Amino acid sequence: MDIAHLFFIIVAILVSAKVGGELAERIGQPAVLGEMIAGVILGQSVLGVIPPHAEVLEVLAEIGVCILLFEIGLESDVKELLRVGVDSFLVAVVGVTMPFLFGYLVIHYWAYFWTIGEYSGHELTALAIFTGATLTATSVGITARVLSDLKKLSTSEAKIILGAAVFDDIIGLVILAVVSAMVVKIEAGENVASVLSFWFIAKSFIIAMGFIVVAVVLGLIFAKPLFDLVERMRVRGFLIVTAFSLALLVGALADVAGSAMIIGSFAAGLVLSRTNQFNVIEDRIKPVADILTPFFFVMVGAMVDVKIFNIYNPEMLEYLLIGLALLVIAIIGKMMSGFGIVKKGVKRLPVGVGMVPRGEVGLIFASVGLKSGLLTVPMYSCVTFVVMMSTFVTPPVLKVVFARVGGEGE
Repeated sequence: MDIAHLFFIIVAILVSAKVGGELAERIGQPAVLGEMIAGVILGQSVLGVIPPHAEVLEVLAEIGVCILLFEIGLESDVKELLRVGVDSFLVAVVGVTMPFLFGYLVIHYWAYFWTIGEYSGHELTALAIFTGATLTATSVGITARVLSDLKKLSTSEAKIILGAAVFDDIIGLVILAVVSAMVVKIEAGENVASVLSFWFIAKSFIIAMGFIVVAVVLGLIFAKPLFDLVERMRVRGFLIVTAFSLALLVGALADVAGSAMIIGSFAAGLVLSRTNQFNVIEDRIKPVADILTPFFFVMVGAMVDVKIFNIYNPEMLEYLLIGLALLVIAIIGKMMSGFGIVKKGVKRLPVGVGMVPRGEVGLIFASVGLKSGLLTVPMYSCVTFVVMMSTFVTPPVLKVVFARVGGEGE
C-alpha cells in the first residue's frame, strides 16, 4: 500500500478505537472491549478496511503491547506485592491452575468426539496446552472499577482480588514466555514431542523467571543513577524517550534470551517504578500508550472471523460450541480461585467472581498462537470470544454478588 493509503487506515484504526472505547465505557464495560469490536468491524471478515498481513500495522501493534506491559510494570509495586499476604498468592495460584487444567481437558477430550480442524497427535496436545494457557490470565481493571463504584475497595475481598491480580499477571506472563518458546521451536520444525518434554518446559520457565529477577536486580542498581543523570538533560523529551527506549531495549533482550519481549518490557516498568522520576514517567508515557496500545487491540479484533458465530454453518458450529464450552469452564475455573482463601471471615464468592474477567494477557496469548500458526483462525476466534464474553458478564454479576453477599471490611 502507498503512504496515503496507510495514513487513511491508521486514522480509521485510531478514531474507531477511541469511539468504540467511549461507547463501551458508557455502558459500563472497559474501553478495551470497544477497541476489539472496532477491530472486528474493520477486519477482513466484515468491512475489510485493515488489509491482511500488513507488516507496518503489526509492528505498531507489537510496540503497543510492549508499552502496555511497561505501563503494567510501572503500576506494580514489588514491596506491596510482598505485603498482600498468603491469601492473594493462593487465590492467584488456584485461579491460574484450574482454568489451565479445564482448558486442556476440554480440548483434549473434545477430539474424542469431533476432529478439531487438522489437529492430531502431538499437535493436538500442543493446542490443548496453549488453549489452557490462554485462560489463565485475569484482567482486574474492570473489577477494580466496579468495586470503586460500589465503594468496596476497603473490604478484605477487594484487597485480596487486587493483590491476587498482580501475582496472576506475573504467573501469566511467565506461562506466556514458556508457551512462546514452545511455539518458536515448533515453527522452527522441531519435533512437537521434544518441545512438550518436561525439561524444555522447565528450562523455559527458569529462563522467564530468571530474566525478570536479573533484569529487576540490575535495573534497581543502575536505573536510579542513570535517570538522575537523564533528568538533568536540557533537551525536551529526553526523559520519556529514555524510558520508552528502555522498555523496547529490555524487551528485545528478553527475546534474545529466549523469553517473551513483553516480559522484558514488564521488567523495565518494574524497575522504573522505583526511580525518583516514576511519577513523571508514568504521566508522560500515558499519551504514548494512548496512541500505540489501541493498534494491538484493534489488530486482535481484526483477526477474528465472525463466520464462527453463524450457527447455520455446520463447519463453524463446532467452533462455536468449543467457544461456549471454554467460556463456561473459564468462568468456573476462576470462580474456584475463591477456595484459595484461608483468612477467616472473608467471603469466597465475591473474590471468585472478581477474578473472572480476562484481558490483555489473554489476548496476547491468542495473538501469539495465531501468528505462529498454532491457533487456526476459527480457534483464535473461539479464544477471543471467551476473553470478550467473560469480561462482559463480570460487572453486573459482581454488583449483584456484593449487594447480596456483601464484603468483610478491614
